[in-house]
Amino acid sequence: MPEVERTILVGFDPVIVRGYLKTGARALWFYLPDELYTEYAIKPGVKVSGTLLQIYGPDGAKVASPNEAFEWETAKETGMAVNVPAAVILKYGLTEFHFIEVEIERVGGQPVYPAKEVSRKMWPEDKMKLAYSIKFMPP
Repeated sequence: MPEVERTILVGFDPVIVRGYLKTGARALWFYLPDELYTEYAIKPGVKVSGTLLQIYGPDGAKVASPNEAFEWETAKETGMAVNVPAAVILKYGLTEFHFIEVEIERVGGQPVYPAKEVSRKMWPEDKMKLAYSIKFMPP
């Protein structure tokens, strides 16, 4: 069974993201749990695959339940940060003010916790209401 986590996206403000989406540069990412990163010795550029389960807006409300498989790479600087591809950012209008819930099933082709389901990093629902946010600005 996989690792399930709910976390906030990290990245650049929507105006910068807008430019990065046009150039294909990294715009948004999320961090893996420390324990997963350490246990699996995740390196930069490794593929992380799983399922994108839920997307929440800056007000904490669910905006999408994609339940779609993904295979994204970790950042070139660290294996702890997983880059969100431009196509996904555009499809769901994501900014660094969104939260995602993912199920991480494989890291570098290796199954994650094959005998159990682990959930260590779940952003609390009462902390998912942000006082400030900026809307997505498509390119």
